[in-house]
Amino acid sequence: MSDTFHTAEAGAKYVIGVDVGTGSARAGLFDMAGSMLASAKRNISVFHEAGSIVEQSSSEIWSAVCAAVREAVVAAGVDPASVVGLGFDATCSLVVLGKGGRPLPVGPSEDPERDIIVWMDHRAVPQAERINAFGHDVLRYVGGRISPEMETPKLLWLRENRPQVFDAARQFFDLADFLTWRATGDLSRSTCTVTCKWTYLAHEKRWDGSYFHQIGLGVLADEGFARIGTSIVEPGSALGQGLTVAAAEDLGLVPGTAVAAGLIDAHAGGVGTVGADPQANLAYVFGTSSCTMTSTADPSFVSGVWGPYYSAMVPGLWLNEGGQSAAGAAIDQLLSFHPAAGEARELATSAGTALPVLLADMAAGRGGRASDAVRLAAGLHVVPEFLGNRAPFADPHARAVIAGLGMERDLDSLVSLYIAGLCGIGYGLRQIIETQAEAGVSVENIVISGGAGQHDFVRQVLADASGKPVVATEAEEPVLLGAAILGAVAGRQFADVRAAMGELTRVETRFQPSDGEVSDLHRKRYEAFKELQTLARKLRSDG
Repeated sequence: MSDTFHTAEAGAKYVIGVDVGTGSARAGLFDMAGSMLASAKRNISVFHEAGSIVEQSSSEIWSAVCAAVREAVVAAGVDPASVVGLGFDATCSLVVLGKGGRPLPVGPSEDPERDIIVWMDHRAVPQAERINAFGHDVLRYVGGRISPEMETPKLLWLRENRPQVFDAARQFFDLADFLTWRATGDLSRSTCTVTCKWTYLAHEKRWDGSYFHQIGLGVLADEGFARIGTSIVEPGSALGQGLTVAAAEDLGLVPGTAVAAGLIDAHAGGVGTVGADPQANLAYVFGTSSCTMTSTADPSFVSGVWGPYYSAMVPGLWLNEGGQSAAGAAIDQLLSFHPAAGEARELATSAGTALPVLLADMAAGRGGRASDAVRLAAGLHVVPEFLGNRAPFADPHARAVIAGLGMERDLDSLVSLYIAGLCGIGYGLRQIIETQAEAGVSVENIVISGGAGQHDFVRQVLADASGKPVVATEAEEPVLLGAAILGAVAGRQFADVRAAMGELTRVETRFQPSDGEVSDLHRKRYEAFKELQTLARKLRSDG
């Protein structure tokens, strides 16, 4: 599917942003004013196995990327030669390649096409716990605790459980870096990927070999880090000689087209939203999971919040990154338990929309202000930590709590459950913001992006629940715009990433948190949210 928004102009220059999320690859073609002319999407497979195993195929993803780019260019009606830059973002998933770039099997399926350990794969929880027990100094720069969603625990799992694959591997890539390598042949990694997920110390421009030796991956240090990156560059840096002949043919573009060092997908959402003042605005990417990104001029250490990372999103600034391991996915999981979910899905299918969108429409249509909908969730509380707590507790063992659920089976009670779950997402966001503020990292606004946060009702509830204004930008696809901004910088259309952000991102709507009775209600519900979290931890520790 593709959508055309504008007509291409003769002699104009364009850039392409490519976003590889958990379930799809998307491409957007933009003009130099930041307007998207067309986009295209291809779904990608996700393989789930017992033991918290989640895998994908890099070959399939590259094919999906190429098909999406080709379709977007055709739909926009532009000459491929007018595309001056290409930027990639992707999930922080681990790609394992052997000799000659061939894929290697990362799990018990033994299928070499399944060469990616997906970000949400939690097979490496024991490895992460052992790494954390060592307490190496580099952990200060990941909020104090490594996550099983990061790459060194996954690499350690591979070495311990699939040593033949680990030894045969010639390159271990973060997915965004795999895409730029596939496009250019350049093995350079982005400071975004290796700093946020691999423990690279970008502020010192080095890996810490003692960390790798301590945790059981000393072989990578002994090799001079050749398999995980010896050339580390900032996002937006032009790579190699641009597109190779083979990649250009795959993508339907011109050889030599500039390709930028990429970003993790959530960070692309940050670049595409926070604009000219990244230090005042918290980027909140609300998708399958959620990410919060706060930029500061100086490093700030926040317990349970990843970072501080240097030049990981905006070159030259430090980044604190939090979020929720399940956000949109948590809402989907929550709704699936309800007896009316099947009926609601049929209604959503008939309306050609997603179930959460249908429920947001129903909640908004109940009359009154969107802020008043919280009353429909009276007595019903949800801590939506189905996949653990990413921040501020860095607790992969945390699990969801639902309190106050009755025996109602109708659509109205499903809407109430949806609102309670959405409030829970907002309270988790509020908790991250408060934890950062206690460490001296404060923000004025939440700038939202991501597929789960596109509905005005959702934005207003999140503003009320978090107590901060939620700002939506003009860009319909800010993650794609963020990737395109990288391509524009690599293609020498802007001096640097911050200059491009200031020119190409614009505020459209601001959702102010309600005051008075609604604010008091959310404050009380937030206190209940924290009490339920505490009780859940106690019950878990008691067995």
